[in-house]
Order: sequence, then structure tokens, then C-alpha cells
Amino acid sequence: MRRWVCLLMIAGTIFLAACGGGGREEAAKLTIGIMPDVDSIPFIVAQEKGFFKEQGVTVELVPFKSALERDSAMQGGKLDGAVSDVLAAAFARDGGFDAVVGSLTTGSYKLVAGRNETTATVEALKDKEVALSKNTVIEYLTDRMLAENGLAPGDIRKVVIPQIPVRMEMLTNGKIAAAVLPEPLATVAVKNGARVLAGSEQMGADIGVLVFAARAANGKEGEIRALYRAYDKAVDYIAAQPLESYLELLIAKGGFPDSVRGALVLPAYKKAALPERRDVDAVVKWLYAKNLLKKTYGYEELVDGRYLGRRP
Repeated sequence: MRRWVCLLMIAGTIFLAACGGGGREEAAKLTIGIMPDVDSIPFIVAQEKGFFKEQGVTVELVPFKSALERDSAMQGGKLDGAVSDVLAAAFARDGGFDAVVGSLTTGSYKLVAGRNETTATVEALKDKEVALSKNTVIEYLTDRMLAENGLAPGDIRKVVIPQIPVRMEMLTNGKIAAAVLPEPLATVAVKNGARVLAGSEQMGADIGVLVFAARAANGKEGEIRALYRAYDKAVDYIAAQPLESYLELLIAKGGFPDSVRGALVLPAYKKAALPERRDVDAVVKWLYAKNLLKKTYGYEELVDGRYLGRRP
């Protein structure tokens, strides 16, 4: 009898250990949505070079071609976080989905005219078709580029094309006069004959961010901190290594077309940091003015600095 009791106790201990181990393994995993843009490159490098694993966290990167698809997956509970922007974070909060901004990402967006256009300035796009995605970082930056060149949003004909690769294809095929594209697809468009008319760098608009769902933000703080340590290591790696040494994995894992070969120019990546208050406030003001938010949101309502070791 005593022997059976001991065996049952041992079996129970093994079962509980297995369950506890499974819980820890699940908690140590993050699922992050990425886009075909340069913001996502440090995450791809961190995964492929084993930096996430070194920091004790498993990260699954899920590629998306449009912000709508990414945000739907996020709000559907399929993602812990995503390479996103301040606008998406504000939309999520306003729609009742609790999400927070964890840090900036390093991105670049450009307004480019098609190769068949004689247009050499933003002003010359008046009354012409410009492809973008509606109510996104792309439209926000488009409006800012227009304003800085003396045009109002209504001075152009906005053509809504959510999927970024399709937008570039329409531009390349001469179906539209211009488009706003993230890098590296903007550079690919230039390689195919397009011309850059304006860019986000010139405006100093840093609103690309990594957003986390509240359930992950509150339940996986340690894992998110580990993700950022790996991210910073990837930034160091990118700065030290020639692009050719990891270009193929970017094409294979990042959803970039083969045509980025010979055209891809990376930005100067910065280690994880919080967005500036002025940039967040400017985005919220734009959204509220367009009646896209029910209320305005303060910086502290959208940005959470705990993962970088400080509060905003």
C-alpha cells in the first residue's frame, strides 16, 4: 500500500512539474506582428541571429502586408505586440482595446512620384491621384507633407490602397501619379524610376512604435524587457556588419521584394527609446480634428516606459 502511495505521489509531482514548466514556456513567448518596412529589420535580425534566445525569450514574428490586417490580428488576440505607430495605439484605446506604446521604432516614409510624372515638387501634385492607406500613419504624414508645401489635404485626390506592395505596384505601373511608401519599398520605387518629393526624416516625425496588448503588457513584462535587450543588440549588430551579410534573410523573412538588392539603404537605427511627447500630442490632435477619436488622450495614457526601466 505504501509503495502505491509513493508511486502516486511521484506521478503527481511529475505531472505538476510538467504543467508548471509548460506555463513558464508559454509565458516566455511573445508573438510580434511585423510589416514590410525598415522598422521591422532589427526584430528580424534579433530572431535570426539568436539574440532573443540569448535573452531567454522566444519570439514569433508574424508578417503583415497592411496595417488593417495587423490591427485586426492584434485586437483579435493573435498578437502580443506589433510594429505599429502612434495612430494605431490611439485608435485601439479609443475603440476600447487596451494597448500601450512600449518604444519607438526607426522608420522612414517617402512621398514619391511615378516615373511617368513630370512632377518635380509636392505642389505640382495638386488635383492628382496619390495612393495611401486611410486613417493611418501614411495619411497623417501625407497631410503634414502637403501642409509644409502649401497644400491642404483636399488639394490632392487620395486613392486608398491599404496593401503596401499593391500600392508600390500601382505606382510602378503608372496607374497613379504618386504614393506614400515606407522604406525600403520607397527606394525600390525610385530604383524603378520614381522620384522622391518629400520624406518623414525632413519633418522630424518619429511616430513609428512598438505597441503591446494590455494582457501582454501586464502579464509578460519580463519577456518584453528581454525583447528590448535583444533589440538593442540587433541595433549594434546592424551598425557593425555590412548589409550584404544579412540581406538575404531580410528578403526571406521580412516580406521585401527581391528588387531591394542593390537599392536598400538602412536608417541609422537607435536603441529602444520612448517617443517624444510633442510627436504623440501632434498625432492625437490630428486624429481628434478629423473626428477619428471620441476624446483626446494624454501622453501617459498611451505610452508606458516601464519596459525601458522608467516611466514616461
